[in-house]
Amino acid sequence: MKTSQETTGRNSTTISGFILLGFSDIPSLQYLFFSVFLVTYIVTLAGNLLIIVLTLAEPTLHTPMYFFLRNLSFLEKCYTSVNVPKMLRNLLSGDKTISFIGCAMETYFTFFLGGSECFLLASMAYDRYVAICKPLHYPVVMNRKVSTGLAAGSWLSGLLMSFGHTSTVFILPFCRSHEINHFFCDIPLLLKLACGDTFRNDMAVFIMVFFFAIFPFMLILMSYVCIISTILRLPSRVGRRKSFSTSSSHLMVVTLFYGSACIMYLKSNSSYSPDTDKFLSLFYTVITPMLNPIIYSLRNKEVKGTFWRMVSRRRFC
Repeated sequence: MKTSQETTGRNSTTISGFILLGFSDIPSLQYLFFSVFLVTYIVTLAGNLLIIVLTLAEPTLHTPMYFFLRNLSFLEKCYTSVNVPKMLRNLLSGDKTISFIGCAMETYFTFFLGGSECFLLASMAYDRYVAICKPLHYPVVMNRKVSTGLAAGSWLSGLLMSFGHTSTVFILPFCRSHEINHFFCDIPLLLKLACGDTFRNDMAVFIMVFFFAIFPFMLILMSYVCIISTILRLPSRVGRRKSFSTSSSHLMVVTLFYGSACIMYLKSNSSYSPDTDKFLSLFYTVITPMLNPIIYSLRNKEVKGTFWRMVSRRRFC
C-alpha cells in the first residue's frame, strides 16, 4: 500500500494538463462572449497591421517615434494572439483543457511579450522626452543605432525574464486541483495549485513586477513630468497643442496597460476575486491591444493623412 506522500508525488509527476474554467460560470453568455471577443480580436489584428503598413509605406514616418510604434503594434498582434484564440476555442467548443506544455508555453509568451511591452513603452516615453525637452539634440541622441538598441533591449529583457521565471514555476509539483479559474495560465494562480514551498516563487513574482512594471513606470512618470513642464513653458499655444497631442496618445496607452496590470499583480491576497482578476486581465490582454491603433490613428494627423493618401491612390488606380 502506498503512503500518502508517495501518492502525492505520483500525482504531481503524472499531471498531463490543466482545466481553464474561463467564463464557464456564466453558461448563458458563452456565445455572446465568443462574438464580442472574436470581433475584438479581428479589430486588433487589422488595426495593428494597418499601423505597421502605414508607417512602413510613408517615408516621412520613418522616424524613431514611428519605429517604436511599429514595434508596439507587432508586439500587440503577438500578445493578443497568445491567449485570445485559445479563449475563443474554449467558449465555442466547451473544451476547457490545456496541456501541461501548452500551459507552460502560454505562460512564457504572455510574460515575455508583457515584459517587453513595459520596456518598449518606457523607450517610447524617452523618445518623446528627447523630442520635446531637447529638440535640438534629438537627431543626434535618437539616431537609428540608439532607437534600434532600445527596441532590441526591450524584446531581449522580456525574453530572458520570462524564460527564467516560467521555468522555476513549472518545475514545481502540482498535486492539488488542476482547475484554473481564469481564461489563461497565470503564474499567481498556478502557484496556488502547487503543493511545494512557493515562497521563493512569490518573491520572484514581486521582484518581476517591480523590475518590469514599477521601474519602467517610474521612468515614464519622470519623463512626463519633464515633458509637461516643458510644454507649459512654450510661448506658442499652437506649439503647446502640437507637443501635447504627440504625447497624449502614448500617455493614454500607458495608463490603460499599467493601471490594470499593476492592480492585478500588486493587490493583496485578501482582496482576491476571480471575477475581478478576469476583468483586469481582459484590459491588458484584449482591450488595450485593440485600443492602441485606434488611439494612435485618431489622435495623429500624420497617420490619418497617410491613410487617406493611400485610399486616394487606390481610388485613382
